[in-house]
Amino acid sequence: MSPDEYCQQKAAQSGSSFYYSFLFLPVERRRAITALYAFCREVDDVVDDSIDDAVARSKLSWWRKEIKAMLADQPTHPVTKALLPHMSAYALDGAHLLAIIDGMEMDLNQNRYLDFIALQKYCWHVAGVVGILSASIFGIKNARTKEFAEKLGLALQMTNIIRDVGEDARKGRIYLPVNELQQFNVPANDILNQRHSKEFEALMQFQYARAQSLYDEALLALPPEDRKAQRTGLIMAAIYRALLVEIEHDGFHVLNQRISLTPLRKLWLAWKTYVRG
Repeated sequence: MSPDEYCQQKAAQSGSSFYYSFLFLPVERRRAITALYAFCREVDDVVDDSIDDAVARSKLSWWRKEIKAMLADQPTHPVTKALLPHMSAYALDGAHLLAIIDGMEMDLNQNRYLDFIALQKYCWHVAGVVGILSASIFGIKNARTKEFAEKLGLALQMTNIIRDVGEDARKGRIYLPVNELQQFNVPANDILNQRHSKEFEALMQFQYARAQSLYDEALLALPPEDRKAQRTGLIMAAIYRALLVEIEHDGFHVLNQRISLTPLRKLWLAWKTYVRG
């Protein structure tokens, strides 16, 4: 199996909505974004699949060394071998890849965030940086497009956090800011014990409104001259916003189920957004 085939398999197996947005890219850009996505999946799986924090830290340390080896033209892993040719082709910053690993390690260091400012720092590492790298692969003429990409990354991550409240709680993690739980009178134990309430619904409505505002801010920041190049990002936004609306329509029953869109609907949204340009 070639490095590109390895990355393609990693992306396809994930079933992520991101995969549908890659389908309309030219071949080389699709290879690049698939390699980047495979890297993100690899380091994310280190934390999610490990039951021993020490083992997870060791694996993340290995990935830091592997990224530095790749930057020295000496990759050993299929993902870094696939990613290497695109680093210079799309002016990707190796420091951003290391920042993603730092974000994954944050999950080993803490499972609560005091306020949205603290949560934003985490989101920048695991999503904002990914947005910037992705936008660079898609093509940038106006530097302001990086602001769009970073803001969109935050919006996508907040959507993930809303969708995965129950799933994360079963791992002992609550990403919703502590001061906002207090503001809406939702004890952490209610979330850990999957206790749905009107107070919880009000808290989630607040999170929903914030996420929608982040999407609006991101789209406003996208310069017109880069809109066509960034259609893949716009497809991601369309799919995730549709998911966000689905969660809201379902009454935010996310504590004991994972709400998702069907593959056909994702494909329809991707095609419709691509055609609209």
